[in-house]
Amino acid sequence: MNTSPLGFRCVKVVALSVLDFDRANKFYGETLGLPPEYENKEQVGYRVGQTILMLKANWDVPPTEAPNPRVTIETENARETEKGLRARGVVISDPVQVYDQDHYVGSFLDSEGNKLWFCSYV
Repeated sequence: MNTSPLGFRCVKVVALSVLDFDRANKFYGETLGLPPEYENKEQVGYRVGQTILMLKANWDVPPTEAPNPRVTIETENARETEKGLRARGVVISDPVQVYDQDHYVGSFLDSEGNKLWFCSYV
């Protein structure tokens, strides 16, 4: 695995602001079907590859469609991911389009209004 001069390897955790913790857990666990991630027998979020999506209720920062930083999830096939999300009733905020000739990119809103991007190679 390649590392940076400072030893950076991968994004470990992305924390998302949520207004309704139960609704958000249902969205990520049931609607998206992500596996739960645990630390010391306590669920801390959901696993996406090597990254943990951590849900944080009652933050000072409310959910937003324009987060900084932007979260992008790599998928096997972005067009199929979009179809699957639509079939589950998920709001597609940016339909999949070709980006930089090499990638398909789209976005959706989670149950709390956070915009999440997804991409795959063309």
